[in-house]
Amino acid sequence: MVADLETSNTAVVHATRLRPTSLTTPAGLQANTTLGRRRMLVVALNLATWIALLAWAASILAAGGWSLLDGVLFVCVVLGTPWTVVGFWNAVIGLTMLHVRTNGLGEVAPYLGARTVTDPIGLSTAILMTLRNEDPARAILRLKTVKASLDATGEGGQFSYYVLSDTDRADIATAEVEAIAAWQAKDHDRDRIVYRRRHDNAGFKAGNVRDFCVRWGHQHDVMLPLDADSLMTGSAIVELLRIMQAHPKIGILQSLVVGSPSSSAFARIFQFGMRHGMRAYTMGQAWWVGDCGPFWGHNAVVRIQPFADSCDLPILPGAPPLGGHVLSHDQVEATLMRRAGYEVRVMPIEGGSYEDNPPDALEFIRRDVRWCQGNMQYIKLLGLPGLRPVSRFQLLWAILMFVGIPAWTLMIGVLPFAALEARGIEDFPVASLQAFYITFLMMYLSPKLAGLLDAVLTPGEVKRFGGPLRFGVSAIVEIIFSFLQGAVTTIRTSLFMVGLLFGKSIVWSGQQRDAVGLSWHEASAALWPQLLFGAVVCGTLLYVSPITLIWSLPLTAGYILAIPFAVVTADPALGALMQKLGLAAIPEDFSPPPEIAVTTHSKVPAGH
Repeated sequence: MVADLETSNTAVVHATRLRPTSLTTPAGLQANTTLGRRRMLVVALNLATWIALLAWAASILAAGGWSLLDGVLFVCVVLGTPWTVVGFWNAVIGLTMLHVRTNGLGEVAPYLGARTVTDPIGLSTAILMTLRNEDPARAILRLKTVKASLDATGEGGQFSYYVLSDTDRADIATAEVEAIAAWQAKDHDRDRIVYRRRHDNAGFKAGNVRDFCVRWGHQHDVMLPLDADSLMTGSAIVELLRIMQAHPKIGILQSLVVGSPSSSAFARIFQFGMRHGMRAYTMGQAWWVGDCGPFWGHNAVVRIQPFADSCDLPILPGAPPLGGHVLSHDQVEATLMRRAGYEVRVMPIEGGSYEDNPPDALEFIRRDVRWCQGNMQYIKLLGLPGLRPVSRFQLLWAILMFVGIPAWTLMIGVLPFAALEARGIEDFPVASLQAFYITFLMMYLSPKLAGLLDAVLTPGEVKRFGGPLRFGVSAIVEIIFSFLQGAVTTIRTSLFMVGLLFGKSIVWSGQQRDAVGLSWHEASAALWPQLLFGAVVCGTLLYVSPITLIWSLPLTAGYILAIPFAVVTADPALGALMQKLGLAAIPEDFSPPPEIAVTTHSKVPAGH
């Protein structure tokens, strides 16, 4: 039957719901044959592109005969290109759905029509905020803002609020208790505001949420986990719940999370790129993953009963860092939810779902290595019985995301030797190598470029980002930033992955959320390996082949500039200047919704 018509981005979307059978996805949203054809096409496109790149690389490396160095470089290309290839095709498909197909959004997300239904919300919903050594005032302000926004929708009576603390610092724990008590004292719904602190963090965040399910899960139908930096508007939450209410076999509905306005230069530039890259990428990915979508662990609605019954994480064999409790729990929970017969869907459009991004390069690196350790644990989960093929691929893909990093780092590290070897080869295919390099860089940038093109092609979108001049300058700055930031991150992640082989682990604790700046001493102490690596590689290339050094700069300059890059992008003065000028701005900088205005004190740049 045909669902209600919905209007989204000025396009009328026809959302079709099928009768649930063994021939459709569990919620009856799409025919399995349709998704099967899409997945076969995506596999074919990615394999053909990957094989073509490998053949191209092999033809270059074979010049003058194969050597040990050539073999090492080829293996690096094998491991380092899959992530880029999939990102390229996700971006191409997403851009096609957005601007070529007349009903692209309906093809990707046939459930969206349900969000316009006006029936009252009948699902009892628990809003969870998980904390561990965070600033209580900052975090609870966000949760209070979510509650106020939900109350304004008229549906507030269906929601309860849980602050689930794993804090192990006594001073912060005391501040949490005081902040909750102050909130309860002023709120007429104080009985629906619950604080619980565990005295250990067994199972980390996943264990924290599991404890909630055991204690209070039976009282609610769905839950919406939030991180300490999460923020959602009441209308966005209600829209998600209307979809869940209309489709009882959707187990997880993940919103598309975007960055909040920030006074940090690093966060502003980073999230400007993510804002554009994520939409086309997510649209393309959602087109083929369908009912086996991703879960990011927060800003998503989760059906409690199947989650409690079927998504308990296994204890991995062996000792940490790869054994023990699963750290990156979210994607594993998504695969288990789908195995239990419930769909996992991602909403591929923006709408009132926010998070903060790391305020400086060092905090970004800390977050990245936490994800790295958690994702590498998935190696022990690939053999879980009963997983859907796409779900199993999602786990493999999360592993490959980090496996490719040391591969490219090694390739750059041996670049001087490769340049020296190439000098001794008569008729070396220089033009082919240059074309391969440019092709790879364009594929690497394709999600960003697709997102920028999406903004240009969407009427009024560039104006929302401050107009053509601000938008164009910000885009150029962000692309340069992405290359520099990538170099800073890859060395640390590569070293960390080597450490994993020797049992090195990390401690998951609170995160720095606000921009406070970095001293030169802090940056130097953390980033001297990047500088040393860059000095050796670039210095050797300057001696061996200056022209190769020039060509390599998009990938190597970030090592040399790592320390000043970290200090400058963390400088509060630069962030304030960018905020004043509206550079790397997002729409919420210029027209903040009330929820953003309350929590970030966003200011509209002058002249807009």
